[in-house]
Amino acid sequence: MSAEFSSVGPSSDEFPLHSSDIWDDEDGRRHKLMVDSVHRHGALAGIELHHGGAHAMRRVSREPAFSASGLAPELPPPAGPLGTPKVMTVDDIERIEQAFADAAVRARDVGYDIVEVLAGYGYLFAQFLSTFHNRRTDEYGGSLENRARFWLETLGRVRDAVGDDCAIATRLSIETQGPWGHSIDDSVALVRMADPLVDLWDLNVGSVLDWGSDISPSRVIPEGRNLELFARVRQATKKPVVGVSRWTSPDLMAQAVRSGVIDIVGSARQSIADPFFPQKVREGRIEDIRECMGINHCISSLDRGNMTCAQNATAGEEYRRGWHPERFEPLSRPDVSVLVVGAGPAGMEAAIGLAKRGADMVHLVDSVDQLGGHLGPVVRLPGLREWGRFIDHRMIQIDKLPNLQFIPSTRLSADDVRDYGASHVVVATGARWLGTGLTPGTHEPLQGVVEGASWVFTPDELLVRGKRPAEKSHVTVYDAEGGYMGTSIAQLLADEGYKVSVVTPHSQVAAEGDLTLEGPAVRASLHSSGVAMYREVSLTSARPEGVIGVGEFDQPFSLKSDALVLVTMRSPIDDLYQELTIDREALHEAGIEAVYCIGDALSPRPLAEAMFDGH
Repeated sequence: MSAEFSSVGPSSDEFPLHSSDIWDDEDGRRHKLMVDSVHRHGALAGIELHHGGAHAMRRVSREPAFSASGLAPELPPPAGPLGTPKVMTVDDIERIEQAFADAAVRARDVGYDIVEVLAGYGYLFAQFLSTFHNRRTDEYGGSLENRARFWLETLGRVRDAVGDDCAIATRLSIETQGPWGHSIDDSVALVRMADPLVDLWDLNVGSVLDWGSDISPSRVIPEGRNLELFARVRQATKKPVVGVSRWTSPDLMAQAVRSGVIDIVGSARQSIADPFFPQKVREGRIEDIRECMGINHCISSLDRGNMTCAQNATAGEEYRRGWHPERFEPLSRPDVSVLVVGAGPAGMEAAIGLAKRGADMVHLVDSVDQLGGHLGPVVRLPGLREWGRFIDHRMIQIDKLPNLQFIPSTRLSADDVRDYGASHVVVATGARWLGTGLTPGTHEPLQGVVEGASWVFTPDELLVRGKRPAEKSHVTVYDAEGGYMGTSIAQLLADEGYKVSVVTPHSQVAAEGDLTLEGPAVRASLHSSGVAMYREVSLTSARPEGVIGVGEFDQPFSLKSDALVLVTMRSPIDDLYQELTIDREALHEAGIEAVYCIGDALSPRPLAEAMFDGH
């Protein structure tokens, strides 16, 4: 197990990012708590020693940033620091090399088994390795050998400092998208240079500027796509290689290791989706694995202050709530019969949890013939097929639980629910997309829109009911929500031959996609498909021949089109819940002790939050 990156000194203070420091002995004592815990489970503990260089935040230390050549960092505010960083002198280089050696000794002394020097992601060593950052003319600039000198000297100092007490590793980003890294050919040469100094290679792709290449979202990047690049580097070393990619399938992981291209699978997100992945593989319980879907909700939620997962409701809640991903607290009163109405993400999660907690009987009822709720048609959108793993996992669990029964194609009224014989009722009936154009920015319907008109469409009508505009129509997709739906609908219609425009009031098309790291690739795909994109435009009215709105500075906007798709806001489908709870006396007479409303029926939210609510 490897700790998050750990800064080696105040010039790489990374507050407020989620990271650790190992500047002094007090930091070491904090690290020891984790190291001892890892060792109690029989695992090796590794630490990633880090310096951000020109990208370091330095919000607490307020020291100037260090850089190879004094070029302003390319990360825009607020992600990156403002100002021009200091050009490192030879004395600065000496001090940072010693800071890494001192940090390595502290790490060894608290029990770390592997000490890793981070030379990837566009941080300090990567900045020296790249001609985009490094314009030096001394012995630390120019040729690849010179640009690698700082990194190689640091590895040598770390090796000398800890001797054979720890394994020495280094992470290298072997390819980046854009000018700021180095080529795969350079990476092969760099591995040959550093190979005598390291015991373990940790390889990834991408940098802080193209993080999506590394934290590859399934919507735009296939699983394990870095394998060919790892194969190039494999020719340069016989040392063990950790290959970091989006690995989720145990079969693909085994294939990658058996091929000899990598020796160890590096996969953080799969460990979040299912921390017991290795144990389930060892025990042959492959079908019980919650495979990561590559939604990257973990990344977007981390940026908002709390890491969560769309597959695993317990992620981030182990300490706060005492939740365990594989253990369920038995019900204090198991003699209950539970009716769950709605087999979407929240309903499935609630039903499975109640059955695993020992409820005598759980019936999961849905008006359609398949599990999944709104997610069923969503997984048929371009690039979202892997999101179906959410449904697949829960379908298997439902089949395994003898006290849980799925009852399809059954629509229940309030009278039906009261007559059902359940002691507890959970309403998980989902949400619907509004067809009025009501948006978060105006809280008003879109003038001129008539709900149900032949030229107005919602995602529900397109995906569930299969409705389409007339052939060869020009379609405007108004995406006031900013999630995956608007751009997915636009891509779908473009693939089907429509002329499509996306209009959004947000500062970027696929605004949420920039947090889940798929935004740039999604926009590139739309552009290559001929989709026109209009940002920071709020529509004010619509009619069959086109839409009218205003731009960021109130400049008039108009666009001719034949059809309008409204991706603006969802409204809960809570009629059943309201009907049931308005008559408490009828519930009492029916023997129903409690009625709960969960998921999108309570409050329409992203998949991870609806599933969390069900859990």
